[in-house]
Amino acid sequence: MTRLQFGIATPTNLWKCSWLDRQAALEEISVAGFSHIFMADHVTFQNGSGTDGLLESAALAQLHPTLGVMVSIFLLPLRHPVPVARQLSTIATQAPGRFSFGVGIGGEDPRELAACGIDPRSRGARTNEQLAILRKLMQGDSVDFSGDHFELSGVVIKPAPDPCIPIIVGGRSDAALRRCGRYADGWVGVWCSPARYREALERVNDAHQRSGRDPVQWQHGYQPWIGVDSDPRIARSVVKEAMERFYRIPFEKFERYTPYGTPAEVAERLAPYAQSGCNFFNLKVCTQHAEEEIALGGEVVAQMSQTA
Repeated sequence: MTRLQFGIATPTNLWKCSWLDRQAALEEISVAGFSHIFMADHVTFQNGSGTDGLLESAALAQLHPTLGVMVSIFLLPLRHPVPVARQLSTIATQAPGRFSFGVGIGGEDPRELAACGIDPRSRGARTNEQLAILRKLMQGDSVDFSGDHFELSGVVIKPAPDPCIPIIVGGRSDAALRRCGRYADGWVGVWCSPARYREALERVNDAHQRSGRDPVQWQHGYQPWIGVDSDPRIARSVVKEAMERFYRIPFEKFERYTPYGTPAEVAERLAPYAQSGCNFFNLKVCTQHAEEEIALGGEVVAQMSQTA
């Protein structure tokens, strides 16, 4: 049985800290029981905010010798697959075996797609072609490809990542689940019930079997925002404020899928996802004080590790 693993989102104030304090924060994350740190990716989200997921991954990988890094999720349709393959090769050289590549098509802010010249209607098809191309390029072979969106002739990217970088697909639609089964090494879910999570993994398996691919050692995850405090009312308040500020959507749209409360209460809400096939959790930890994120997130990990 695969050991349950946990990731934590880049701490709120990490990049405001000194170099030594950044290193200390990542060591604290490792000691707290997290296997990796993860971050989002946006080019220009909600009038300009965002971070480049691959650049941040590369920076984080140099702050700790063993902690894994994961971009979850990278908006692949906004980029061309060949330079992305070069970036992946470079990260693999800098942190071999410590990087996971989460991929999605985005769409929460249509203006972001428009700013990059991408037709929203094409993003799924573009991503499918990009994943097919990336899997070939990351093997170090010469790649020829002719599709509706990309044309390649004799393209090679070396060195090939060794070990190979896991590709994890995000997205709640049936198209995303088919994409995962055809091209990826795992699925990361968000905002769904444990029953829907289990059903989603069945659809991934079905798509994989239909694709004719070799067997996969699946790495399936779940990525919730969580509010943690000794007072459940405060826990709800902090995660509500953070989510509404980021998504600009009323919290009530997310609440049924957003665990909040004491560490034990949050762990109890998350446990059914592990029972439904989840191998790892990416936790976006919201607390009353930013400096508490790692410690309180670690308490959730400890609670879940006791019952896993």
